[in-house]
Amino acid sequence: MPDTSPGVGHVTPSRPAGERAREGHPIVFVLDKHGRPLQPTNPARARKLLKQGRAVVARHTPFVIRLKDRTVAQSEVDGVELGIDPGSKHTGIAVFTAKDGERRGLYAIELSHRGGTIRDKLAARAAYRRGRRSRNLRHRAPRFANRTRPEGWLAPSLRHRVDTTMSWTKRLARWALIRAVHVERVAFDVHAITNGGPLEGAEYQHGTLAGTEVREYLLAKWGRACAYCDATGVPLNVDHIHPRSRGGSDRISNLCTACIPCNDKKSNQPVEDFLRDSPRRSARILAQAKTPLRDAAAVNSTRRALWRALNATFPTVHTASGGRTKWNRQRTSTPKTHTLDALCVGRFDVLARIPARVLAVAATGRGTYARTRTDKYGFPRLRLPRRKHAFGYQTGDLARAVVPSGKKTGTHTGRIAVRATGSFNIKTAHGLVQGIRHQHFRLLQRADGYGYSTRAEGTPTPVR
Repeated sequence: MPDTSPGVGHVTPSRPAGERAREGHPIVFVLDKHGRPLQPTNPARARKLLKQGRAVVARHTPFVIRLKDRTVAQSEVDGVELGIDPGSKHTGIAVFTAKDGERRGLYAIELSHRGGTIRDKLAARAAYRRGRRSRNLRHRAPRFANRTRPEGWLAPSLRHRVDTTMSWTKRLARWALIRAVHVERVAFDVHAITNGGPLEGAEYQHGTLAGTEVREYLLAKWGRACAYCDATGVPLNVDHIHPRSRGGSDRISNLCTACIPCNDKKSNQPVEDFLRDSPRRSARILAQAKTPLRDAAAVNSTRRALWRALNATFPTVHTASGGRTKWNRQRTSTPKTHTLDALCVGRFDVLARIPARVLAVAATGRGTYARTRTDKYGFPRLRLPRRKHAFGYQTGDLARAVVPSGKKTGTHTGRIAVRATGSFNIKTAHGLVQGIRHQHFRLLQRADGYGYSTRAEGTPTPVR
């Protein structure tokens, strides 16, 4: 018979729009006896199933259990939906259920990309290559005529963002039945900003979202600070750099953010007169006003590539703009984080539940091909072993060390760095612990190129 007992997939009675959503524990993903996804459950029920012997642990992080006595045919699986908030350094992913316009957040993942590291390594490699060609050494001739880029090509640092995000959406699809995906395709709705051309939703211009796109664009462009005094954390107005009363236009290139005192003091003065005593700041403001958001343009191109990849993977993909996400966040009194932004993507009426904790996932890579280290002159100074495993472990494995005595007495859980001597280092949430013998370790999860930590929703991401 189908399993009709209540679970986290069932919605609670609707709450008024604008009321703060309650917090709840992250759910546990559930698989049937054949490894196919069932409806996620709450931690208390997962502990009960494990204690009764009806389930076994399939994965440590994120926590996934596998039932030994149930199949998909014997269960009711309502499925879940995904919200994705793509970013330059971090991408927020939210797992939630949606019914009758009400969303209930079940799980939150903040994915930290390593695009900056990839860009730096590619720049260093290019510098080495140019250096070799300028020295009196035997080298390969430069290739200038045979380099072509395929259609849809992205720089490796940008392609990495798309690949890692798609990797985690596919992982989640293995642990839960995903009915639909909601993703921010564009950060700013250019049509709504310029007020030109027909729009699919008239509310962008005339409804509750009017002005949201312009304000969000300016906040991102000016770093959420006053352009005239660099004040942050205060209410900011939209100000005309060249006043309208003196012929200034409403174009984005003539707008900036200003705190209330600066906005009142400037009045209808041109910026050159208002900042007569600070010509450098005046010149910087004029230059920045004409400079496009290069980072935002790069993120927008990544979003489009991600949208295409999602469309090719999932049957139902809904897109929305960053302005609507902000509007949803404000009307539901939700703080601004990457994961909560992912939960607020798209159209819904009521946000009833948010996960209390976030799984922070950092892309760490899988090591390096180099088997040596060089000194400052480029000569090798040591050789690295070619064997990746030592005593059954490898660097990056998630393990737990229980040390019974000595200076390192206690239980330490985290990613390990192996040594051929048998003394491993382990990086925990509290810091690095060095020199623990391999006999004290127990493997929790094999290295998969990511580092994991948990934190409360709304707190900063731990520095790795």
